[in-house]
Amino acid sequence: MLKLLKLLKDGRFHSGQDLGAALGVSRAAVWKQLQLLEAELNLPIHKVRGRGYQLAAPLSLLEESAIAAHSQGECWPALIFDSIDSTNAQALRAINEGQAAPFLVLAERQTAGRGRRGRQWVSPFAENLYYSLVLRIEGGMRQLEGLSLVVGLAVMRALQSFGVADVGLKWPNDVLVNNQKIAGILLELVGDPADVCHVVLGIGINVNMQASSDIDQQWTSVRREAGVAIDRNELVARLNQSLQRDLERHRQVGFAGFQQEWEQSHLWQGRPVSLIAGINRVDGVVLGIDGQGALRLEVDGVEKSFSGGELSLRLRDDS
Repeated sequence: MLKLLKLLKDGRFHSGQDLGAALGVSRAAVWKQLQLLEAELNLPIHKVRGRGYQLAAPLSLLEESAIAAHSQGECWPALIFDSIDSTNAQALRAINEGQAAPFLVLAERQTAGRGRRGRQWVSPFAENLYYSLVLRIEGGMRQLEGLSLVVGLAVMRALQSFGVADVGLKWPNDVLVNNQKIAGILLELVGDPADVCHVVLGIGINVNMQASSDIDQQWTSVRREAGVAIDRNELVARLNQSLQRDLERHRQVGFAGFQQEWEQSHLWQGRPVSLIAGINRVDGVVLGIDGQGALRLEVDGVEKSFSGGELSLRLRDDS
């Protein structure tokens, strides 16, 4: 089925006879595969008698060579999948199998994409970016302090390079444009964080998606904001470059070197918020973050700090 898709990805018409000859199957078999493409991947295909079959829009697939062509400097090796449960899950499997870090896991779609706190991450085929970077971390907990916030800054800068204006950050792991989610970050750790461990930096970016009824919050995409279709291979290359620069700086100076810059990019700085942890709720005003990336809130006139992967931050109704 995916061999057929790669023949059609140029967006031009192809006759059933030519497609069958290229695949070594009958025209009837081509027709069945086309129906599967539409049903499984939700890709509209035009069928015109006398002309053949055409994707409703040209399709750009992820390719390691294309990423390299857009890259400046080091290229991380990439494992690219047509379909997978989630790039983070595959990254964890690859670590267990002995894959040497650093490396990337990319996918055209995820069948079980995950966000924070177990939420589904909607992952249509070949529209967005599903990206996991695996790093080997040595030297203890200091190398992990504020790491997800540093990744957020790197993602924000990559999106700005494509003309996405008004992009900013929401503590701890969201990237927003006008309070609409455009990207999210999910870090997972295996090994001993006090010694040697591996960390998976999972990043999901809404790139060319223009419509979806499956997302339960306000969202936008790079294409919506920039007004043009985005080459996802180029986005991977720019994101790699942004991450390489910021991760190296983080190794040298720690998160404290990013604190002020992150606060300047925090869209909810100074806003009244509610911090949710399970059934518990804390109301306060965002003061900023500390040198380890914890959220600083003014609660009833007292400054308090909060950190943890299961916390959720929401604007209060009175903000």
